Amino acid sequence: MQSLIYVMDPMCSWCWAFAPELEAFRSRHPELPLQHVMGGLAQDSDAPMPGAMQQQIQAIWRQIESRTGTRFNHDFWRLNSPRRSTWEACRAVIAAGRLAPGAEITMIAGIQHAYYLEARNPSEREVLVAIAGEQGLDTERLRELLQDGETEKQLQRHFALRDSLGAQGFPTLLLQRDDELFVLSSGYSTAQQLRLRYEQLFRK
Repeated sequence: MQSLIYVMDPMCSWCWAFAPELEAFRSRHPELPLQHVMGGLAQDSDAPMPGAMQQQIQAIWRQIESRTGTRFNHDFWRLNSPRRSTWEACRAVIAAGRLAPGAEITMIAGIQHAYYLEARNPSEREVLVAIAGEQGLDTERLRELLQDGETEKQLQRHFALRDSLGAQGFPTLLLQRDDELFVLSSGYSTAQQLRLRYEQLFRK
């Protein structure tokens, strides 16, 4: 039995670049179930993001654009008051999955699209609730689940699993084969690189 484990954060810019590569790889291997593990890039904070950090992240966006061709809407930095906080977005993914099977996948895509293309701030709860509504989810129920103790417990279980898997950064894609784990990608990889790595492992 084989499956994929994807350790990521919905507000990780390299995960945004990796999304189409993972999708292309999975289109060739639809038989592999995929489990998402929320990585928790930045803990809860109401503090404004320092200017130096804003500049650093903007530079990362430009680097990703140059290397991969991934699109970013740089108006985000002009239109918002950024906070270094991604745990609420991770909770929203978990809450969406609690509302409907598979909804965590569309919620991740919705958060990424809103953040990187529409210059909306998923660190804000109301933005996350609005994204859920755009996905056809019950917004009031999602709002409740964001503050629910069970969602927080699940978030902490995700973090514990992240640590037990040894994920050092995001994205990390692992292949589980029975009781063995293999790293398909630690950081960004193209679909071709994923395919070659998988084929190497498959020959073992």
